[in-house]
Amino acid sequence: MSTQPSSNEPVLAVRRTADNEMGNILNLHPRRILVLGATSGIAESCIRLWAERGENLYLVARNADKLAAVAADARTRGANYVDFAVADLDKTASHPELLAHAINSLAGLDIAYLALGVLGEQPKAERTFDEAGQILHTNYVAPISLLTWLANYCAQRHSGTLAVLSSVAGDRGRKSNYVYGSSKAGLSAFLAGLRNRIDREGVTVMTIKPGPVKTAMTHGMKGSEKFADVDKVAATIVKAIDNKQDVVYVPGIWRIIMGVIKVIPERTFKKLNL
Repeated sequence: MSTQPSSNEPVLAVRRTADNEMGNILNLHPRRILVLGATSGIAESCIRLWAERGENLYLVARNADKLAAVAADARTRGANYVDFAVADLDKTASHPELLAHAINSLAGLDIAYLALGVLGEQPKAERTFDEAGQILHTNYVAPISLLTWLANYCAQRHSGTLAVLSSVAGDRGRKSNYVYGSSKAGLSAFLAGLRNRIDREGVTVMTIKPGPVKTAMTHGMKGSEKFADVDKVAATIVKAIDNKQDVVYVPGIWRIIMGVIKVIPERTFKKLNL
């Protein structure tokens, strides 16, 4: 006895096709993705997703053992190509050679994902410029050095996506983390200007603003059990890169939260314990 298909099966088939369309296209044409700061928690989760899609990956971080483990995991998950370099990205003089080597290894570049950064110690940064200066260098100076080279490379070729982790902390300075926040505020402003300069050249410049996320960097922080799940954050970021968004808050509720915080009058804001 034959069984007639239910009336909604064609609809479900169409939905499955739409959901898988991007993944299938990317598997046929693996993208060349450079990840700078590849052992950060958010970057690792993004790398896992890209590896499962069969992308080509070049990974850079300073911790040799962790980086080798991330690269090995990416190969196991199905990345089409994986190479890596151990490098201290604070050393800006080495950036041109490092980036040129990475792009040569990938045979081009479709996406550069910058995930380098440190939270630092706010109390220590209040007492000594050495700590404050290190936070500012790692979170602002080093990324700008990388972005200047990468932006010129992509603009000359009229293609590419530069996706950069900033932070909601950069939307307004708060006493609890204003050194870190100011480094991210500067980075976000730089990205906005860079986007204005090279978007017309066919290059996407994406500012990613996560709220607090459960990673090694935030482990032990007050309220960390309520922070966003890193894998969900990574999935949102990967999708936003696919869609070539300009600015993405993740989770999205932070766009509303920071919108409210930014309009609080200064005479009131300075009395708040934030």
